[in-house]
Amino acid sequence: MSSSSAAPAAKPPMREALVAAAFRLFLERGYEQTTVDDIVALAGVGRRSFFRYFPSKEDVVFPDHEGCLADMTAFLAASAEDDEPVRRVCDAARLVLGMYAENPTFSVQRYRLTKRVPGLRAYELSVVWRYERALAEYLRRRFAGRPDGTLRADVVAAAVVAAHNNALRSWLRSDGRGDAGAEVDHALAHVQAAFAQPVRVGPAARPGDEGPDDVVVLVARRATPLWRVVQEFEALAGHA
Repeated sequence: MSSSSAAPAAKPPMREALVAAAFRLFLERGYEQTTVDDIVALAGVGRRSFFRYFPSKEDVVFPDHEGCLADMTAFLAASAEDDEPVRRVCDAARLVLGMYAENPTFSVQRYRLTKRVPGLRAYELSVVWRYERALAEYLRRRFAGRPDGTLRADVVAAAVVAAHNNALRSWLRSDGRGDAGAEVDHALAHVQAAFAQPVRVGPAARPGDEGPDDVVVLVARRATPLWRVVQEFEALAGHA
């Protein structure tokens, strides 16, 4: 046996093969013109294999959202009591961004396809609503007992989703060029500035104490990114 003979390339996992076959046909024929039978024929598997992974043809367009939603829910469930709630849900939204940014080519193709197919736009809205509900449920627990706690939770969750999606769509419209993380950070900074509670250290200020010599103190963990330190300082200084 020749030691230089190359080993055959490993086949992609079944789920990935079905997604790849589906998008190839969607791009060549169009979404409406492609059937599940077409997809499984190209992937070289049976219909039963398709429905083992995807309940419907719509689900093959969004193969990663169930896992991402589970990751977000687990991330929020692992929150500590001293985590600032608004910052925590903003960090949870960044998990969704990571899913899109991991495969820009696929994400841009899906964005273009979804824009052309009304049924997929409706499906996507239902997915977005599930993310928003997960954020709102976490915030409702954290804001329980506060005046208008439920209202505040729902408003903040909606604002986080709106800010994240605005930046995400801008990145997708650019064909995935540029820094998606920076765009989303910029958008979420507006939410944090509006709703997050700044960290204050020292005695409370008394009426009439304000003046040009006021001192603003910010405490942050050593591992906190610089952009967040600046963000927190701006929010704190604005309310000082």
